[in-house]
Amino acid sequence: MALFALDKELLFPPVHLSEPDGLLAVGGDLSTERLLLAYRNGIFPWYEGNHILWWCPDPRFVLAPSRLKVSKSMRQLLKKNAFEFTINKAFSEVINNCKSISRRDQDGTWITNEIKEAYTRMHKEGYAHSAEVWLNDELVGGLYGIRMGKVFFGESMFSKVSNASKYAFISYVEQLKKEDVQLIDCQVYTEHLESLGAGMMSRPVFIELVKKLIPG
Repeated sequence: MALFALDKELLFPPVHLSEPDGLLAVGGDLSTERLLLAYRNGIFPWYEGNHILWWCPDPRFVLAPSRLKVSKSMRQLLKKNAFEFTINKAFSEVINNCKSISRRDQDGTWITNEIKEAYTRMHKEGYAHSAEVWLNDELVGGLYGIRMGKVFFGESMFSKVSNASKYAFISYVEQLKKEDVQLIDCQVYTEHLESLGAGMMSRPVFIELVKKLIPG
């Protein structure tokens, strides 16, 4: 199956033409307009070397906020307010921490300087959001992603102390639930997120749901 090479034109090939692993296209850019178009169509970028790769795997790993699982031990930490939880207080610090540890099963970090600049710009434009947890005024965990309509597209998370990323994720999902967000895209399987209630959804169902939940 041929891999599509993108140019300056703002378009993506149909997602059903992805390779079996979900790889759809290469090239293009990380402009806000292209990224928003990608997410609206269930596509997300990863970097490999100097190349932007665009993916739409089937099945897709997702979480319905209503199906969030919170263990007894995490409930106790939340009840005790073991960490301070904030939203959009330290986006740059969150993405820097994710950049330093994130691998996505590849050699080296997939969060390049170009990714960092693009998502920082999207944060300033109101699309990218971060959630943070603090311990003794130190940032110890967090996550970031893209919010469009009633969908949150999770990108990466980090943890410096035990349970920090889980605390951030659970607290943020609870907040998104209050804001009527109905789908959280976790992209690809992780045991960590499965333990919190995430599961697989077929690509056609995922795409249909995304289009329904993002107006316009």
